[in-house]
Formats: sequence, C-alpha cells, structure tokens
Amino acid sequence: MATRRGYDAFAAGILAVVVVVLAEVNPATARADDSVMHQVRYTVTADQRLQVDIYYRDVDPPSWAEYSHNPYPFSPKEEATLEPGKPWVRDVALVDPEQWATVAISRASIRAVGTVRCELAVDGVVVDTADGPDGALCSLRPW
Repeated sequence: MATRRGYDAFAAGILAVVVVVLAEVNPATARADDSVMHQVRYTVTADQRLQVDIYYRDVDPPSWAEYSHNPYPFSPKEEATLEPGKPWVRDVALVDPEQWATVAISRASIRAVGTVRCELAVDGVVVDTADGPDGALCSLRPW
C-alpha cells in the first residue's frame, strides 16, 4: 500500500508541474478565453464640408512592443468627406479599450475652414470628446 500512495503523490506532483508549465508557456490563451469584448463606437463630425483622414484602432494589438514597432496594421486609415449632419461612425470590439481605443482626425486640406470633432464611446457611454480646427484625438490613453 505504501508503494501505491507514493505513486499517487508522485503522479499528482507531475500533474501539478505540467499544469504550471502549460500556464507559463501560453498565458495569453488562458486570459483570452476569459476576455470580455467591449463595444467601442467612434464618431467623427464637422461643422463644414471637410476632407479628413481618420485613423482608428479596430483590434487590440498583441503587445505594446508589436504596436510600437509597426502601428499601421492595428490602425486603419480612412479618407472621408464630412458634412454637417452626416457623421462618420465606426463600431469595433476591443478587449482593452482603456489601452487601445483611439480615433485621430486630421484635415486633408488646409484651404478649407471648419472644426472637426470626435467622440469615443465604450459600451454605450461617451468617455472622451475633442475638437479642433486642424484635427482632434479621442482616446482614454494619454498619447
């Protein structure tokens, strides 16, 4: 009987080590299954007809290092014509909007006069707004 108890303790120890090693090897998988997707809405408007470039984050980058090395795969750019009463709206889902939710607008033409505005909402709650004559940035993270 002593041999059986010794074997069970040994097997339990090996199992515990395997579980710890697997968690260390791939912690992102364990966290990704528990991640909650947040609904993010970017809204961009203008008080005059304006041509603008809009960069926004539509996916969570896997890490800050990958984002900072090359942000463009995570930040699509759209060229848009804004008019009063005709907003540009984009809905995306992000795991960590406090880190990644961002919309940046810049005027494409310096000849036009007007103000652009952005609004950032997370799960239906407006969390940031900004405006400016040449551009605007809405984000929860200070860039």
